Amino acid sequence: MTFQQLTYVVEISKCGSINKAAHKLFLSQSGISTAVRELEEELGIQFFVRSNRGVEFTPEGKEFLSYAVSLLEQKQRIESLYGEARNTAAPVRFSVSTQRYPFSEDAFLRMLQNTEENRYCFSAKEAGMDAVIDDVYDHRADIGVIFLTELTEKMIRRLLDSRELEFHEVAAVAPCVYVRKNHPLAELSTVSEADLAGYPYVSFEHDQGVAADFSEEYQIPSLKKPARCISVNNRSTMMNVLARTDAFTTGSGLLVENITSQAVVTIPLSGKTCIRLGWIVPKNSKLSPLAEQFVSYLEQSVAESIRFTENLHQSLPKICSGKSE
Repeated sequence: MTFQQLTYVVEISKCGSINKAAHKLFLSQSGISTAVRELEEELGIQFFVRSNRGVEFTPEGKEFLSYAVSLLEQKQRIESLYGEARNTAAPVRFSVSTQRYPFSEDAFLRMLQNTEENRYCFSAKEAGMDAVIDDVYDHRADIGVIFLTELTEKMIRRLLDSRELEFHEVAAVAPCVYVRKNHPLAELSTVSEADLAGYPYVSFEHDQGVAADFSEEYQIPSLKKPARCISVNNRSTMMNVLARTDAFTTGSGLLVENITSQAVVTIPLSGKTCIRLGWIVPKNSKLSPLAEQFVSYLEQSVAESIRFTENLHQSLPKICSGKSE
């Protein structure tokens, strides 16, 4: 199958006859007919039937036509992007895949606001940890943002090692619960697992069969099979559920000014080990200038998120000491 054959089939559909298509393409009718017949034999289908009124496409022919048009459009786009006639430089590209963190969004926005590039194609994707790791491993993302905990670190690091990826820590913070501002638990200085009993638990959905180690939330034993649970698939819905119900969730507890809902507050979980926030890239790879910029903005955003969250709750210690590489 060739693009030339695809062009013939599409042109016949536009003109309604082989003769008119041949005339428009400055080719002989027999030449087009032979090329189309060879393609029909190769694929084992009949594109159209001939009549005195021209040609009428078969159901199989109509289906094939939709694919042919799409392929030809993609070919034209590639030629326009990379052909000899191109007289403009290609846009610079950067992509980040991140777990659903407001500080990652803030870092990406800072990057957009401060870029000096004239032509660029930047992308940000929020996903579960398994998808973030896959995106970096498959080079769909230049950098990924994830977290590790004492419970998950061993398994996640083993997976990263098997895929030749490395984790770079940005900060270690105390795990927290997220609740609405007027939640019955909101006045507590710390929250225990026992305090959470009876309240609905909201979490991000993940594909069936995905290990709990990849969960977006900080895992605690009592939440493995909650009596009342709510599943969502995006951060906006998560914040709205928290703001308008007595539900809670767990995580880093970091809030970002002008991004995180002011109706939601965070409270440290008592007796729990740190959450380690960081970014992943292929081992021994050199960061591109854009990736270096993003890491710098990410570090700034996390640091400012920590200060902002601490200022909201002066008496609540949020930071864990030390980093692990």
